[in-house]
Amino acid sequence: MTTPAHTPTLTLHGTHLSGHVHRVELLLHMLGLPYELVAAPPEVRAGAAFRAMNPLGQIPVLQDGDLALADSNAILTYLARRYAPDGGWLSDDPVVAAEITRWLSVAAGELRFGPAAARANALWNLDADVPRAHAIAARVLAFMEQHLAARTFLAAGRPTLADVACYAYVARAPEGGVALDAYPAVRAWLQRVEALPGFVPMPESTPPVRT
Repeated sequence: MTTPAHTPTLTLHGTHLSGHVHRVELLLHMLGLPYELVAAPPEVRAGAAFRAMNPLGQIPVLQDGDLALADSNAILTYLARRYAPDGGWLSDDPVVAAEITRWLSVAAGELRFGPAAARANALWNLDADVPRAHAIAARVLAFMEQHLAARTFLAAGRPTLADVACYAYVARAPEGGVALDAYPAVRAWLQRVEALPGFVPMPESTPPVRT
């Protein structure tokens, strides 16, 4: 890990139960970067002050001095380039760089619309197509299981932003009724991520009882 040349003043807007926010918090901890988490529940995200930082009203948003940056994967890339350019989280190798980009896309695509959507529906009773979310989750987890059967991490022989981006919604998939029992390689990968220096877990949640 590369030590920053100065101590940054970083503000992260989001919520603890968001996997998109957790992936940023995870990298911040792994890089040893101090930050303040400012709560941004839906009513805050609907306000003018938040929309000035991100017109789409989505979390997370990272403030670094005068810079306000939205989108979790964009924030991960910024933090890695800005504060740990030699830390191995990204790569100048075209193949590894392409693999990292691929998994960032999976994090924003299949994981978002599969296990993340199922979890969000279970926790907040959102109007989601749960069977579709479970089908997407099964497909992406089977893909990850095959991919990780002979690999230690997702994009390279070391942890990269790919692992940081994909961790949270896989780890908390059971909260949305997506079991991980059938995916031993995926569960072993989760344990390897959890063993990395600076790791912090995503808070667990219990879905509310429906009556």
